[in-house]
Amino acid sequence: MNAPSISDRGPRRFGWPQRVFSQVLLMQLAIITGVTVLVTGLFLAPLSAQLDDEAMRRALAIAQSTAARPGIAEDLRTTEASASGPVQSAAERIRRATGAEYVVVMDRRGVRWSHPETDRIGEVVSTDPGNALRGREVMEIDSGTLGRSARGKVPLRGPGDEVVGAVSVGIEYDSVRARLLGAIPGLLAYAGGALAVGALAAYLISRRLQRQTHDLAFSDISALLTEREAMLHSIREGVVALDGTGRIRLLNDEAQRLLGLGPEAAGRPLAEVLDGGRTADVLAGRVVGDDLLAVQGGRVLLANRMETDDGGAVVTLRDRTELEHLGRELDSTTGLIDALRAQDHEHANRLHTLLGLLELEMHEDAMEFVTEVVGVHRATAEQVTEKVQDPLLAALLVGKATVAAERGVSLRLAPGTLLPDRVVDPRGLVTVVGNLVDNATDAAAGSGDARIEVGLRAEGRTVVLRVRDSGPGIAPEQYASIFTEGWSTKDLPAHGKRGLGLALVRRLAERQGGSVTVAGADGGGAVFTVVLPEALAGPETANPATAPHPATTGDSR
Repeated sequence: MNAPSISDRGPRRFGWPQRVFSQVLLMQLAIITGVTVLVTGLFLAPLSAQLDDEAMRRALAIAQSTAARPGIAEDLRTTEASASGPVQSAAERIRRATGAEYVVVMDRRGVRWSHPETDRIGEVVSTDPGNALRGREVMEIDSGTLGRSARGKVPLRGPGDEVVGAVSVGIEYDSVRARLLGAIPGLLAYAGGALAVGALAAYLISRRLQRQTHDLAFSDISALLTEREAMLHSIREGVVALDGTGRIRLLNDEAQRLLGLGPEAAGRPLAEVLDGGRTADVLAGRVVGDDLLAVQGGRVLLANRMETDDGGAVVTLRDRTELEHLGRELDSTTGLIDALRAQDHEHANRLHTLLGLLELEMHEDAMEFVTEVVGVHRATAEQVTEKVQDPLLAALLVGKATVAAERGVSLRLAPGTLLPDRVVDPRGLVTVVGNLVDNATDAAAGSGDARIEVGLRAEGRTVVLRVRDSGPGIAPEQYASIFTEGWSTKDLPAHGKRGLGLALVRRLAERQGGSVTVAGADGGGAVFTVVLPEALAGPETANPATAPHPATTGDSR
């Protein structure tokens, strides 16, 4: 099925693209961009907190070092707060050495003894020093006279470990922000690289998807799937799709009917839903060729298999059952026409003989000649109908005997043949007998003393059929293969296929729980034996109108 062309899709409109390639690419780019932005934001948030914590800990460490410096507490108790005092000098040296924004030493009243701006010495600090004066260490980010800073405050203890003041150290917050902003370009560079790699990967994936979807739009794919489902389930040809592992991917309605499977077979391995045999071998690709014949459940199927690019296959199945029956009927009809043509010649010869006897006024000889000719045919028909009481089977054997006689083959019933008119499936038994007799006729024709012997007998409700011919026989190594579809030793007929008769016989026998076997016959030829359990109805279900009279059921031999 051809994909719709671009010109068939109407005028181009701006907005959300229609093709699968474009939609998937845009969605992937949006996802990649969103993820990149989210990850960058999630990375920056803890980085900012980490820089804040690092600045506060640094301020606290400077404050601890200052408070531990010898002489600071003593100078705080013994000197005055002034810009030239020893406390201010020491604090300024520490501030310059550490790069802190300020180092403030205060007494217990919160009065500054040091400050970068000397005019603020002697004033009370702008933020609450209570926690530090109570002996606690404090880390915080707060705003004071010098602006926002990361701060560390520690108590300043005297010789007796009593708190005589506090030390407050601040790190300029702008420097922390500057470090954060300085990290952003590098982070964005990494994020941009990741975004570029992700965009390239999305493009390559989308291009591969474009090739696999043949650049179709989602609406086109949906329409194709809908059309495919409608087509597969409406055609009168079975379609089975398999994946590379032999699992059934698709099974349309006709394939389910032909193979005798249900919808639940889809998704299961082929070997699990079909028993071993030629049908399974054809579907699995173990038998290759065009128009392969297979028999499944009494149906003759014509199968063709085509491999797909992914290692799977699509198998089409056609029901050839009726056509095969018509072909066999055509063969039978052709044989019957030949027999009738031969009988016409023979009848003309008999009429000429009769006319000659009458012209010669040999009336008694003429009467004997007519009686003999009529009696032979009547005796044959009466013998068959007496021993084979099912009318379909009797008619079949009488017709087959006539056809066989025209081919120089004598068809007779075996001693002990007796089949009552209680056959459950006469048509099925006719198929079995007809196929075996046809094969036996073909095998025996042309041989010396060509003959066929057909035996039918009832054992309770079981029918045992035995067909023996005087042909060349079958090699023992071929006993198993002769029942395989397509196997034959004969030339192709007009309808082009052989090797189905014995396969159908086997399937019909197995469907009734029976069996078919072949063996060599004494004196040459082959013997086919078919056992059909439950092939006869019980005596209580027989039709009284068609039941034979007790006097006619005996052996007339």
